[in-house]
Amino acid sequence: MSPIACDRHSNKDDKLETPLQLSSPLLTRLRAPLDARWAAMPTLARGVFLVSLGSFGLVLMAALAKFLGSRLPPFEILFFRSFVGLVCVIWVFRNDLMEPLRTRRPGAHFFRGIVGAGGNACFFWTITHMMLADSLALQFSRPLWMIPMALCFLSEVVGFRRAAVAGVGFLGVLLYARPFTAGFDPNALIGALGGLFAALVVVAIKNLQTTENTKVIMFYYAFWNAFFAALPAAFTWIMPTGTELMLLILIGAMGMGGQALITHGLGMGDATALVPLDYVRVVYAAVLGYFLFGEIPNSWSFAGMGLIIAASLYLVLTERRKPKPQS
Repeated sequence: MSPIACDRHSNKDDKLETPLQLSSPLLTRLRAPLDARWAAMPTLARGVFLVSLGSFGLVLMAALAKFLGSRLPPFEILFFRSFVGLVCVIWVFRNDLMEPLRTRRPGAHFFRGIVGAGGNACFFWTITHMMLADSLALQFSRPLWMIPMALCFLSEVVGFRRAAVAGVGFLGVLLYARPFTAGFDPNALIGALGGLFAALVVVAIKNLQTTENTKVIMFYYAFWNAFFAALPAAFTWIMPTGTELMLLILIGAMGMGGQALITHGLGMGDATALVPLDYVRVVYAAVLGYFLFGEIPNSWSFAGMGLIIAASLYLVLTERRKPKPQS
């Protein structure tokens, strides 16, 4: 799950405007029947639709990245993913391009950018070096890292049960990596490192949300991701063909769109019902991996996948059920 989707910002003043929200008579006539049908749907059903669509879109993005990764370096793919996202975010500030520059916390945005870029680099590396379903499963190791981080750095009491569940999840990572067998795969450890970066992103976002609005956080996230991806991409650059360039732009658009759909969908209903839908990404990835790349996960993959997803999902749902402290 993306950090943005995990940590929604409820400030109504941060509502983002997209090009599709621009009104015109023709667009209004075309959208009227769809808007009526959408308004008639129960709120939970809308959330299910948006989260499912966003999750599938992110898996399609990953599949395209894997396809292009057979010829293009992963950092080049990541650069286009980040740069297209930056262009989309800049559009939000078209009426006041100086707004994000007025932040008082550039250092915090820089830290969030570093850990975010690191997490994305690990994710795109595993996409191009592992089976699609395996790379997605390792991405969901983020909640596992929140337990030792809360224990060591935030002085929180996590409880024996949650600590044990996190341990089971990390066992799933070891099953992927198989460090003590002839089939040792260090790429699994890179995927787990990506989960650690994602956990740090969550902590950074929570810190930033105390003073910064969502739009500014998104701007610096996209800016620093594009900046840090550009450096290694410049040294490994392979000129894409016209078709590859269009697919790279599509990857960026699908990445932004998928995250936005999941974020909005999770805000429309009970997290207990909606969060598991995001984890279905692993199922989508397994199906696409089989039909597009002929990938068939082995017993080690299924065991690791099951432990990581079960442990992470448990931790996410129990965290959301915890009572909020009284103010």
